[in-house]
Amino acid sequence: MKVHFTFTRFKNSFTVKVDNLEDLEVSQIKNIQEFVKQRSGVFDFETYSFSIQKRLEFYEFKSLVEKSSINAVCIENILKVKHQAKLEFGKYKGMYYADLPDSYLLWLKANYMGKDRDIIDIELTNRSL
Repeated sequence: MKVHFTFTRFKNSFTVKVDNLEDLEVSQIKNIQEFVKQRSGVFDFETYSFSIQKRLEFYEFKSLVEKSSINAVCIENILKVKHQAKLEFGKYKGMYYADLPDSYLLWLKANYMGKDRDIIDIELTNRSL
């Protein structure tokens, strides 16, 4: 079975959702994990996605996947709305909300009730999280 990747590019990072993770074999999931680990990325099993803090275009990502042992279909998700607000605290202070890893946005959703809550909710909606 082919892996289905949906690639979303942000300013200084990218996120990839594995659309059919539940249907994959363990060996396929291990291949994806190794692919992410080699690029110092983070795999989030709650959202079936991984984030890598590196600027990369879709065609470059697709080329990396083709050179790996992952048999995948790659689709690009182009964001329509991008917020220019920056995070004012914590580990990712100074980064745009649009560039934050999925896992950190989900953490903010569960733990943050400050003035930028609406921006967080919009960003989560944009990413279908």
